[in-house]
Amino acid sequence: MSLSRREQTLGIVTLFAILFGILGFSARDRLVLWSEKSEQLEKLRSLRASERDLIAMGPLWRERYEAVRDQMPVFEPGRQVDTHWLSRMDALADRYGVRILRRQVGREVLVGDVYEFSIECREWEGTLESFVRFLHGIQAEGAMLDVRDLLIRPHPSAKGVLRGSFTLYCAYMRGVAAPPTESSATEHDGTPPVTLEASPSEPTAAASEY
Repeated sequence: MSLSRREQTLGIVTLFAILFGILGFSARDRLVLWSEKSEQLEKLRSLRASERDLIAMGPLWRERYEAVRDQMPVFEPGRQVDTHWLSRMDALADRYGVRILRRQVGREVLVGDVYEFSIECREWEGTLESFVRFLHGIQAEGAMLDVRDLLIRPHPSAKGVLRGSFTLYCAYMRGVAAPPTESSATEHDGTPPVTLEASPSEPTAAASEY
């Protein structure tokens, strides 16, 4: 069976259309893949540049860390710290007129060579001015105290009074008593100086509610 010239032409056109369609789909998939690879490559380049910047800033971060570290109190291993930090928070709250109604202490967590102890203040009351002064007082304590998860809302019945919740994180270090020497025996009224321990003990947990 012979095909007419017109049928042969239509067949060739159809064949080319199919081939071009297949090539078009393949090219589109390749373009999408190339675009995804380009985006991944750009992200990797950006990440590498950021890591280089962080490495270059290493000495500066170390200097800042040492400055902050010197501000942190040092407690003996095993000593409970909840009473110390609760009294600090209560003193600031009383000074600026903030009422701490409900609170619960968390557990001690070791982050690097620094310990964190959290106090969850579930309910507080105070005016805007008193609470701002309270937060400023916490900020003035330096790197030892940090407020997170802060929630503020109007009091439902008292006009001009706010209430809410927050979590106070307290930073400190653990240390051991250094053996007395001739030069240090007469220092600090005969009390051996406290030095940072090389291998901190496991953190202790506290879960009592006040």
